[in-house]
Amino acid sequence: MQITHLGHSCLLIEAADTRVLLDPGAFSDAWHGTEGLDGILITHRHPDHLDPEHAAALVEANPDAAVRAPTDTDEAVRLSGVQHVVPGAKFAVGRLQVQVVGGDHAVIHDDIPRVRNVGYVITHPEEPTLFHPGDALESTPPSIDVLALPIMAPWSAMKEQVEFVRGFDGLKTVIPIHDELLADRGRELFTRQITNLTGYELTWLRESGPYEITVSEPERDISTQEFVSG
Repeated sequence: MQITHLGHSCLLIEAADTRVLLDPGAFSDAWHGTEGLDGILITHRHPDHLDPEHAAALVEANPDAAVRAPTDTDEAVRLSGVQHVVPGAKFAVGRLQVQVVGGDHAVIHDDIPRVRNVGYVITHPEEPTLFHPGDALESTPPSIDVLALPIMAPWSAMKEQVEFVRGFDGLKTVIPIHDELLADRGRELFTRQITNLTGYELTWLRESGPYEITVSEPERDISTQEFVSG
């Protein structure tokens, strides 16, 4: 599996001959012009995860891509061919299997209505299992190898992120996302504190090339897992 961080919460996942883009939001333009996608997965309708100006063009440039999003995203952006998903749904994108979890966005403030938010668990028998939670820290699916961790948001505090990470067993790597509100000094502080409190070292992919993670087969023996920086 190769993982490329294309800004904020946008990740490009390349695994099992399948290319999936998650959360093409307005806080980054690094995903603009991406083609050859098999899937485009949206966690929720907020513009930092679903760019109201450029997302439709992304879908048009990838006519064969499966487009999935929560049930209320049409209120923000109408995407051609989108299929709405709810927690508990399962579907295939290329050779990858995707499970939908979650339900609602984290509380920003009691005066701000919550929108729908889903997380995606991406799996394949010969690849690591990746979880992108969108903007919520409630679901902790089992057997996750790679966690995309929202690192800074108006709806979260570091104590919540620490407990969220602690809710997983046997993570192989934690990749910070949702980071456009942080300066470099803030990134260092979050990295140090979350690592110290959870025992998991954060792997920043910001402004780097693809990051490769593999799991040995057929036993998925985690003791022989290899990490290669791309």
